[in-house]
Amino acid sequence: MASKACIVGWSHSPFGKLDIPDAEGLIAATVPAALAHAGIAPEDVEGIFLGTYNSGFMPQGFEAGLVGMAVPALRHVPAVRLENACATGSAALYSALDFIEAGRGRIALVVGVEKMTAIAPAEAAALMIHASYVPEEGHFILGFAGVFGHIAQSYFQRFGDQSDALAMIAAKNHRHAVANPLAHMPRDLGFDFCNTVSDRNPLVAGPLRRTDCSPISDGAAVLVLASEDVAAGLPRAIRFRARRHVNDFMALSRREAPYVFEGAARAWAGALEDAGVTLDDLDLVETHDCFTIAEMLEYEAMGLAPRGEGHRVIREGVTARDGRLPVNLSGGLKARGHPLGATGVSMHVMAAMQLAGEAGAMQRPGATLAGVFNMGGAAVANYTSILERAQ
Repeated sequence: MASKACIVGWSHSPFGKLDIPDAEGLIAATVPAALAHAGIAPEDVEGIFLGTYNSGFMPQGFEAGLVGMAVPALRHVPAVRLENACATGSAALYSALDFIEAGRGRIALVVGVEKMTAIAPAEAAALMIHASYVPEEGHFILGFAGVFGHIAQSYFQRFGDQSDALAMIAAKNHRHAVANPLAHMPRDLGFDFCNTVSDRNPLVAGPLRRTDCSPISDGAAVLVLASEDVAAGLPRAIRFRARRHVNDFMALSRREAPYVFEGAARAWAGALEDAGVTLDDLDLVETHDCFTIAEMLEYEAMGLAPRGEGHRVIREGVTARDGRLPVNLSGGLKARGHPLGATGVSMHVMAAMQLAGEAGAMQRPGATLAGVFNMGGAAVANYTSILERAQ
């Protein structure tokens, strides 16, 4: 049986509106640092897996070739590009894990990258809506804000207005982001600001306010993976105790209801079962809060609350830094930022930092087991990882 794969190193650019002009520059700024962190020489890398959504954010296609351009020492290493909407980074990561676990190689590089701020926000929204089911959902104004505004409105019609709970989620994630030097918006906005519609916090789509929506960000994140035998000789190793990828209907109209994230629930249940643990065993979770309604629905999908009661999780402080299961200690997509192709890789970096005890001011003391949930589209492609420290 082929060796399991471990995370042995990483790097992460700041997220935000960056001066670096393109994806190639972002790759050049992060890949060498990740290899150095892992203690791996470029000539030892056997496969490169690059995740970027693109879809028109930059004119350059054939993006896998950019790694060899940015880091010439890697120019002869086989490289491929993966895309799976907002779960693009996890798609690249899982493909690299498969590469090692199938015995195709012992060391792989995973790069997630996106340059989103070089175009106008309205144009960016129009590009992102391509990741919805366009025949039925392409008409939503403001792109995915419109999609998730529709989801939130449907949820509120069924279970009551939970706008204050969404504001609590936004305030929590911004409060957490203050401890993250890489975050796009490391500002404690407070509940009152997030819960009040104002000139600075207008309604965007349906009941969602600006503070309910993640920002448009640039950034890159990199992971170095190695087989267990290689990892044994390196400074750190974070093992995948379990991982699951589950898809669902792309069209919301084919679901039981727009707010039912069945694929996410199946990914969580399967990963926890494979790992032989429960939510109570986890020390922290990094989850996909592209919009605050998404985080609340993910509370229900992961099993923290029954359907319609996700608001109780945030009201009771379960997911706060000092709660029973801290969620998004990094600030999440909401405050850390959401460069599409980099997001899934970033989430795994943030969890690995916690397990390695390298998370700085974000650190959850004694963290040994972490969950990561990254989704593409409105819970269409659902990835759940259970990570633990191997050494």
